[in-house]
Amino acid sequence: MFEIIPHGTHLDFIGKARLCVAISLAMVAASVVAVFVVGVHLGIDFAGGTELHAKFASAPVDEGRVRDVVNGVPGLKDVSVVRFGGAEDNEFLIRFQNVADEADAAAAGSTDADERLRADRVSSVERALSGAIGGYERQSVDFVGPRVGSELRADGFKSIGLAMLLIMIYIAFRFSSRFAPGAVVAVFHDLIITAGIFVMLGYEFDLRILAAMLAILGYSLNDTIIIYDRIRENLEARTSRDLAAVLNESVNQTLSRTVLTSGTTLIAVLALAVLGGEVIRPFAVAMLIGVFVGTYSSIYIAAPTLMLLEARAARRAKAG
Repeated sequence: MFEIIPHGTHLDFIGKARLCVAISLAMVAASVVAVFVVGVHLGIDFAGGTELHAKFASAPVDEGRVRDVVNGVPGLKDVSVVRFGGAEDNEFLIRFQNVADEADAAAAGSTDADERLRADRVSSVERALSGAIGGYERQSVDFVGPRVGSELRADGFKSIGLAMLLIMIYIAFRFSSRFAPGAVVAVFHDLIITAGIFVMLGYEFDLRILAAMLAILGYSLNDTIIIYDRIRENLEARTSRDLAAVLNESVNQTLSRTVLTSGTTLIAVLALAVLGGEVIRPFAVAMLIGVFVGTYSSIYIAAPTLMLLEARAARRAKAG
């Protein structure tokens, strides 16, 4: 089998665990601060709003020009414009939310009135685009109500929580109960840091990012299981070697596979981020961050957590 890391390589990963855990704690703290201070910018999938797919038949249209026109329409907020396809296609995804006024609030209990309000806002945007740019053609329009967005957001958090619970159960059955916390801590670490960096970069959270988070969760778990499997084998075969030596050996033995798997995934995701266009780029960026952080955490978070729990169990057994 091809190995990018020479056989017999012995890097002291566990010896650097304290430093790496300290760095991780700092990154998690910074991410939490970013989420609560800067705030999460929710997309229309979670906050509710309108998405208009527009096409222009005129000469190449600048994205900023479309944004300026839509921002000039009264009664809109959180306007987002991204190019759909290549520059020659002249297609854009225009997302916005309605600003509720007193008349809107009075009509909030009426579904028909709410739908008329949304249709009026879309018509206002279309008239503005036709007048300012010309050659406008509607491709599609989608509406997400605030209640639906709230339900999607709640379901998204539930899916992540359920996935983490199932991870603990799976790891506990496949290995032992002492292995499960390390895997969950590593996954939690990956999701928090990815979310924090995403907030700092100014991206909005929508269903694409939820899908990326779930993919990151699975990818991080896969890396951790590969290392855990080798750790279990080496723990069963060890005689007098201490636990740190067993963990180091296990990480080194799986290092080539880890680097190859993560490297090929990063290349594919990087291609998506660079060549995939504005629509797919947020998903690709989230995956880039998550794969990198997930590979790091499977070595420097999951393994040291296991070492801590195994050492504690050994002390209790000795004391008992």
